[in-house]
Amino acid sequence: MNLKELFWSGGGMVLVLLSLIEVSPIKINPWSRLAKIIGHALNAEVLEQQKQTQKKLEEHIQVDDERNANLLRTQILRFNDELIDDKHHTREHFIEILAVIDAYEDYCRSHPDYKNNRCICAVANIKRVYNERLQKHDFS
Repeated sequence: MNLKELFWSGGGMVLVLLSLIEVSPIKINPWSRLAKIIGHALNAEVLEQQKQTQKKLEEHIQVDDERNANLLRTQILRFNDELIDDKHHTREHFIEILAVIDAYEDYCRSHPDYKNNRCICAVANIKRVYNERLQKHDFS
């Protein structure tokens, strides 16, 4: 039996059967499934590299977010130090630092593992001084 006879006797029937199943109203897609299996086999290394790259990207984003939160905290602490040193600030300065505080507190709420108890007293002092000056109309 040669290749032509084999194709026409058994192989041809399998080809026709798979094609009919592919287009039938019952959603069994043997060609699509076969292509997907082959695609995954051919691209396994690329898919693994993509997963590793995604993991590295997520780690970089986390480090960057923490760095930004640390910078916000530094701004808050510096502003509080200026208040302690009796440096007067305008109302606009207070509004700006209150926005920084909001951003910092939002980050702390959404990242419970982040150590955020380092400037709680500074935030409370800034808000206290702002409220006092707001009541007294005592902005520089």
